Amino acid sequence: MSAVTLALVGSGLRGQTYARHAVASGLGRVTAVAEPDPRRRAAAAAEFGVPAERVYTDWTELARHPRMADAAIVATQDQLHTDPTVRLADLGYHILLEKPMATTEADSVAIAEAAERNKILLAVCHVLRYTPYTRTLRGLLENGGIGRLVSVQHLEPVGWWHHAHSFVRGNWRRQDTSAPMLLTKSCHDIDWLIHLFGELPDRVTSFGGLSHFRAEDRPEGAADRCLDCPLEPTCPYSAKRLYLGCLGNPDDEFWPLSAVTEEHTERAVLDALRTGPYGRCVYACDNDVVDHQVVNMEFPSGATCSFTMSAFTPMEHRRTRLLGTHGFIDGDGHTLRVVDFRTGEERTVDADTDGGASAGPSAEDGHGGGDEALTEAFLTAVSTGDASTLRSDAAESLATHRVVWAAERARVAGTVVRLDDIAPLTTA
Repeated sequence: MSAVTLALVGSGLRGQTYARHAVASGLGRVTAVAEPDPRRRAAAAAEFGVPAERVYTDWTELARHPRMADAAIVATQDQLHTDPTVRLADLGYHILLEKPMATTEADSVAIAEAAERNKILLAVCHVLRYTPYTRTLRGLLENGGIGRLVSVQHLEPVGWWHHAHSFVRGNWRRQDTSAPMLLTKSCHDIDWLIHLFGELPDRVTSFGGLSHFRAEDRPEGAADRCLDCPLEPTCPYSAKRLYLGCLGNPDDEFWPLSAVTEEHTERAVLDALRTGPYGRCVYACDNDVVDHQVVNMEFPSGATCSFTMSAFTPMEHRRTRLLGTHGFIDGDGHTLRVVDFRTGEERTVDADTDGGASAGPSAEDGHGGGDEALTEAFLTAVSTGDASTLRSDAAESLATHRVVWAAERARVAGTVVRLDDIAPLTTA
């Protein structure tokens, strides 16, 4: 296959990740960059060897020209997904779109309609579908290893410091500038659970809220910034300890530190903590997204699912228990404990097919291999014209996003929401 040419629209941490995987695989090459931040724009152009005449300060500049690449990676901020995606689809680009699809249902519908109207491939980055772990687990379910799936318990352990970084101090802290946390963080999980069940739920309910990262829980004597705070040495959310501790580790410098400062020195970190959002006390921020949430789903088959997202955990792989008519699976992101009720046999299945080299849970380490596998699947689909390598399309991503919005409506209203208006799944 010849290398797929790519326009990189948004060269932040996620855009860089997909572009680097594309180049490293030999399946893709970046031939245009659109990025408003001058430092990131210059760095991406230099890294990928993009000529000056194809480096743009904004996606609108790129879109003024006829299509100049086979596909586009759209990794702008969440609220800025819709316009570039629709316009580039209209120009004929195939699109790899960072999740969430968009921050409103209407915008997601517009994106799905643009993909259908233009007959382009559009893959939303639901990377959990592409991990070796997921492939192994799906294989066990499809082979009838535990009979019919009846119930699932699923935990997303966000991690105390990760929540403080992204959802208290960071870009995803407010619904009005981003979206509800269930969408920005956990649309991965809702999509993944529906992928396992192979059907959409018909009823959802949800509970949760912002319980801790608020002024009422601020310790007496705490300062507005960690650098000024006498309680900082013993605070679990110390920005000073977190970000200075990233120095010297290339992975940690890429994420989370690059969100704080592009210059990876002690002085630059301290300057950023003195003046920027990441140095603020977690009890003195303007955040309003939840720090814990439960979603309960009931499926047409009668199966049920309970999903919990919580900030108050270590940052680890998701934990999932799958209860079937003939067996039980307990998964931790690496291994699967399988119990067969018919024989009493218990075995452990190792899903780390790469020896664990890329099996970490975070963006820093590729979401358990999902980032790399998704990128390669997308590039293969574009190169061959065969969409079967992709595990979801625009219509299915829209359907699973609608479940997220239904759950949020249920949480806010304190009710049960039916999903009768969502079209059934058409992809495996």
